[in-house]
Amino acid sequence: MGEAHSQARRSSFARYWTAATISSFGTAVTTVAMPVLVVQLLDATPFEVGVVNAAQFVPYALLGLLAGVYTDRWRRKPILVWASVGRALSLGAITVLWLLGILQIWMLVVALLLFGSFSVFGFAATQSLLPRLVPRARLLSANARLDQTDAAAQTLGPALGGGLVGLLGAPVAIVVDSISYLVDAVLNAGIRVDEHRPSSRTRNLGKEIREGLAWTYRHRTLGPLAVSTHIWFIANGAAMTVLSLLALRSLGFSAYAFGLLLTVFGITSLIGASLAPRFGARLGPGRVIVITRVAYPIVWILVAIAPPTVVGGVLLFVALALQGLAMGTENSPEQVLWQTLTPDELLGRTNATRRSANRTLAAIGALAGGFLVGLIGPRLTLVGMILVFAVAALTAVLSPLREARPASRPPTTREQPGR
Repeated sequence: MGEAHSQARRSSFARYWTAATISSFGTAVTTVAMPVLVVQLLDATPFEVGVVNAAQFVPYALLGLLAGVYTDRWRRKPILVWASVGRALSLGAITVLWLLGILQIWMLVVALLLFGSFSVFGFAATQSLLPRLVPRARLLSANARLDQTDAAAQTLGPALGGGLVGLLGAPVAIVVDSISYLVDAVLNAGIRVDEHRPSSRTRNLGKEIREGLAWTYRHRTLGPLAVSTHIWFIANGAAMTVLSLLALRSLGFSAYAFGLLLTVFGITSLIGASLAPRFGARLGPGRVIVITRVAYPIVWILVAIAPPTVVGGVLLFVALALQGLAMGTENSPEQVLWQTLTPDELLGRTNATRRSANRTLAAIGALAGGFLVGLIGPRLTLVGMILVFAVAALTAVLSPLREARPASRPPTTREQPGR
């Protein structure tokens, strides 16, 4: 019976992993197709481009806390399935409206707001369901596999997306992503998982939100990790905005060279995700996270000092390679700490709270980076971002995070989050 249960778990994770792989590659296609649709086919103004880019992230700020509560109240597999169906329909509507000849920017914004709303629930359920599919001892390797897939999609997906956009046109290419979400929904619908959720009839929404916030920010290990990550997202959002301007304008990168730069980032992310289980087992997840957080200021110092010469171009490639390696290495250890140090009945709230704050702060960072480049130039802006990366690193270094390891038993809500 134990072997049958273990086989069912492996089969369910295989479906879950396959679904994540397919949707990741679909997303990579839309990453290429959407800017082409907005800029070239709809002839959007710079302001409209900004509005379109922000539309799918706005729901994270508005719905994040609510999504967390209901992800903990409801069974997570149905949330995951219907969120994928909703995203498929939202993207599919864009193509249908284009084929009918009536697509306008405001319609695209509405579709992306719906897409983002479904994504808030979908990602909260995705990160919360995994501990039900995989034994605690295998969570690090399971998260690493998902990271490897995502890194592979980031590496190969843009080339695939560019080919499909050239072959089918941007509006039709977006249908590929829509179909990938439908396949994702079908695969996840077949997952076998035991999900008994408590009745929500006597629940209090405000109290549940406070419980999620308390566990996220008052836990002695997870609290500093959350704050450090929030600060990192501000710095990274700004720094990546500066990077594109610095590479394409100051250093004169061609579109091909810039694409190659991002490909190198994807390759080293894949390498980092592959190394993460080994490093996590040897050093402990907390220490791995601390080491990578310390690496980020060094990475961006290399970018800031890059001269407008061939040497500067080489420095950018080295810096982005290190950035990808650090991000690939740290993500799965970070997920494991959240998944093992958080009670199952709070996972939806902590995951949604963190992701919503991270996405919102990244958008703010990107806007701030663009504003500061216009005000003081890219070099000085990067100096400021290096200091912010350093604050994120210090927040991690000076906290109990450096000694953190996965919990040996599932925690309960009766425990104090500060312990």
